[in-house]
Amino acid sequence: MKDLQTIFDNSKQLYSMTDIDEALDRLAASLTEQYANSNPVILCVMNGSVITTGHLLPKLSFPLELDYIHLTRYGEKTIGGELNWLHKPTTELASRTVILIEDIFDEGVTLQALRKYCEQAGAKSVSCVSLIDKAHENKVGLPPEFIGLTVPDCYVFGFGMDYQGYWRNAPGIYAVEEID
Repeated sequence: MKDLQTIFDNSKQLYSMTDIDEALDRLAASLTEQYANSNPVILCVMNGSVITTGHLLPKLSFPLELDYIHLTRYGEKTIGGELNWLHKPTTELASRTVILIEDIFDEGVTLQALRKYCEQAGAKSVSCVSLIDKAHENKVGLPPEFIGLTVPDCYVFGFGMDYQGYWRNAPGIYAVEEID
């Protein structure tokens, strides 16, 4: 536990809760403009986007259905591995507008698989909201249609994103600093 506290104490805050709330306001305005009349299914991509989804949904003043989907490459590791399905949505996606809510767009492997799953389930359209876009060129697939904030190419945690299974509760978005 001491090491985890040291990680937090030595991290650099990239975005405050105020910064995140402003980004979520912008995302909500864009989503409302595009989807207010489409009765979308919102899929919270677990676990990382649970906080983003919880803060974003009250800002959307139109009818929608909520479900979740859980596909991970990380688990409690800091490096992505094989895709592992933990939960598929129970809401019928056929002929529906689907909006995936992601925490971070890093390499795009998970998002590509999520889009493919929704398309194969018969979704009319699939789009993605990502709170964070990690700035680097090593990406695959389509990028999210809606992005809140950008971070440099470093390991980040907080506001739902974890560091080795911890610090999802950190009040903001933080970059891990290398400790000698």
